Amino acid sequence: MDEDKTVVTLEGRSRTLFRRDHIKSDGRKVSLYGFESPSGKVGPELVGFGNHSSELRRDPLRNTWAIYSPHRQSRTFMPATAADPLAPERPGSAPTEIPFSEFELAVFDNQFSSLQADGGASKPSRWATGSAYGRCEVIVYTAESEGSLQSIGQERRVLLIEALIDRYKSLFEGGAAYVLPFENRGQEVGVTLPHPHGQIYAFAIVPEPQAAAARAFAAGYDLVADHASWDGAFDIATDDGFVAFSPPFARFPFETWIMPIRPCRGPWDLNADGIEALARMLGDIPRRLDSLFGAPMPYMMSFQAAPREAGDEFQFTVQFFPIMRDAGRLKYLASVEQFTGVFTVDVVPEQAAERLRVL
Repeated sequence: MDEDKTVVTLEGRSRTLFRRDHIKSDGRKVSLYGFESPSGKVGPELVGFGNHSSELRRDPLRNTWAIYSPHRQSRTFMPATAADPLAPERPGSAPTEIPFSEFELAVFDNQFSSLQADGGASKPSRWATGSAYGRCEVIVYTAESEGSLQSIGQERRVLLIEALIDRYKSLFEGGAAYVLPFENRGQEVGVTLPHPHGQIYAFAIVPEPQAAAARAFAAGYDLVADHASWDGAFDIATDDGFVAFSPPFARFPFETWIMPIRPCRGPWDLNADGIEALARMLGDIPRRLDSLFGAPMPYMMSFQAAPREAGDEFQFTVQFFPIMRDAGRLKYLASVEQFTGVFTVDVVPEQAAERLRVL
């Protein structure tokens, strides 16, 4: 398996994407993605521990789910650079999750996964609705230990989107009902590994917020048309068929969405020009957010694409939830937000858009 290379040619795009798969000795997969064919020998591996178990429990009052994964308590927390588990393999250093000395972008099965492909090593408790089936993957943007979506550059962002499209296809074909690529940025939102990376959760269920969105689109809601009716009041930037805006119903200060102006279900529906435009936006929005207060903005970012069974009317967005409301001031989700789901927002979205627009 060490020397296996799978060439993935994505229809409608001008470049060939290379993927190299390697199965580690603990059974977890590492995939290297690149526009150059990944090469090199496999080095020492960071081997995970087994006996994981996760279970789902449903809240009958909120119609929401919780995943219980006690093994995640022991996950790696803010390691020194020399012990970075997302770094490339370095002779004489501790093994990492990516046993190759060079890579462009890597995806691997998270050893501290909340979701389990086989449901876990033990039976669910009597309180569980069932095992927490699914997959959790880590997507490492760069071999460098520092960086951001902005700093990794346009080519790497294009590669990221292409890799995500390949992961969507594979995970949906594997039975996932909903796939969520996301990034947590900053210790303020719970980041435990500073190396530039995101994650992918592949759920066997469709979580309620995404199910509700699918129902709204199926019932006739048109986000593209709604956006057009705002007459640009909430717009931040545009780029070749994409628009970034702070929605009038934003819940976080400086919340920003990226959306294609022609509806599509997910990034897999984009052509090469669309991927390039989305990649530019993925660099531009963090730049604007960082410029607001002259410091890296902690945020939560997610690709909100259609669940597997959603109809063609679903409209894809990328959503950034920043958590600073002002310089040195965090936006906390306190009692009102937590107990009612009604957010209190300190920055009016049209004013947020105006401030981000000029940066």
